[in-house]
Amino acid sequence: MANVPTPEELLKINYGMPQQRWMDHKPVFREGNFCYPAKPEVIEQIGFPNPRVWSPADEDWKLPENWFEIIHQGFKERLEKYRSFKVFMDICVRCGACADKCHFFMGSGDPKNMPVLRAELMRSIYRNDYTTFGKILGKLNGARPLTMDVVKEWFYYFYQCTECRRCSLFCPYGIDTAEITMMARELLHLVGIGINWIMEPVRNCNRTGNHLGIQPQAFKDILDFMVDDIEEVTGVRINPPLNEPGHEIIFITPSGDVFADPGIYTFMGYLMLFHEIGLDYTLSTYASEGGNFGLFTSHEMMKKLNSKMYAECNRLGCKWILGGECGHMWRVINQYMGTHNATQLQGSHMTTPRNPITGTVFHNAADTKMVHITEFTADLIKHNKLRLDPSRNDHLRVTFHDSCNPARGMGLLEEPRYVIKNVCNNFFEMPEPTIREQTFCCAGGSGLNTDEIMEIRMRGGLPRGNALRHVQEKHGVNMMACICAIDRATLIPLANYWAPGVGITGVHEMVGNALIMKGEKKRTMNLRQEDLPGMEDE
Repeated sequence: MANVPTPEELLKINYGMPQQRWMDHKPVFREGNFCYPAKPEVIEQIGFPNPRVWSPADEDWKLPENWFEIIHQGFKERLEKYRSFKVFMDICVRCGACADKCHFFMGSGDPKNMPVLRAELMRSIYRNDYTTFGKILGKLNGARPLTMDVVKEWFYYFYQCTECRRCSLFCPYGIDTAEITMMARELLHLVGIGINWIMEPVRNCNRTGNHLGIQPQAFKDILDFMVDDIEEVTGVRINPPLNEPGHEIIFITPSGDVFADPGIYTFMGYLMLFHEIGLDYTLSTYASEGGNFGLFTSHEMMKKLNSKMYAECNRLGCKWILGGECGHMWRVINQYMGTHNATQLQGSHMTTPRNPITGTVFHNAADTKMVHITEFTADLIKHNKLRLDPSRNDHLRVTFHDSCNPARGMGLLEEPRYVIKNVCNNFFEMPEPTIREQTFCCAGGSGLNTDEIMEIRMRGGLPRGNALRHVQEKHGVNMMACICAIDRATLIPLANYWAPGVGITGVHEMVGNALIMKGEKKRTMNLRQEDLPGMEDE
């Protein structure tokens, strides 16, 4: 982590207020504190406006001549289209209940990273342009005109928000600051201001069906490598179905589980589980991505990327979707699906999901036709459908990171814990104010898991890192489990920085290690092909 201060240096945080009024305090762009802009060819290929080469550190951002009118009109249209947006602009009383709940404020001390003040960056323009009192009283009413400096300020601070919604949990009015961030980013995209770490995955997903741009043949090759490794570890040869019509279930997971370490071990756990229970399912090289970076781009793109899963489910004649360990996929499914893609289900043969092994009907998925893998596996364990040997994970002392979107976006709190406790013998919770609904973010969500802002990520990761360090020192925790592909990527540098010695795993990697498969050989290795405890000489 070059150019990142040491933890001791980073902890010297100044929470004092600046001398200037907040409206007069301008951000300073320097290499390392902003995300790289989207490449022109990426913008062109997904049809977004104003593709060009530019840098936030430049004085001239090369915006269209009529940038003011574009943003002003876009603001007006969204106020009219999204009632919640207008409500959130109007009802904040600036009580400050959210102020110290944001991980980026805790780690930086920057007052504009308080959710209340970050939202004021937009509310001030709303008051100036769209309210009578703001037009009359101006700054006395917290209003200010839209200028180029304001646009730059939006870019700086709304890309220091991971849309984790922890602040919303504590807001007495229920203001969803994440949706304010989403609106700010949409307005910025109207004039060609976006970051490559979001827009390129959107481009890839729009083109190949997944964020990483994995081609169908590459997807198949990776799958074959996983099958080989599973056979090496277990002695069992499995044959995952791919693009096969007529199966009851289509399984869709984040592409990070297909391509990235340690996600690949989680994917191997899925495949082993499905083989062992004889699940009637298929994978797809078209819907090879559950994650949805459209959530960080625009409502229209979010809807488009979400639709591919349902289109493929219908094309292959599947009845329902089983979804892997992902974060933003599940926020889209549980909070936006009802209005985004409901028409796709009208006249469809898709049905309310029913576990074919246990008979359990997932009534909570009656609208979405999609079940989370930890719900599914917890149901299997509860009905004694799996043979498990948790001692295979005895070398692990495990804690669990509640990923923001499954936790706060769908209330998935107990199922992953139930699974973990059945596949491992050493489980320890982090302190209560840092888990479940109050969980702290990985500080790399909403497209911020890019290396050029590593210092910002480590600052934002301070609260989670502090809680992890606590259980590491108190209980000897050496592994943190999570159910989000982005977390599996972002928590590795966070743990290495704040709690060195703690690894990161997916829940279903541990399931795969503990699963006793029919016909398996004596296990001496885990899925990472590391020696199991006591098997070093085998």
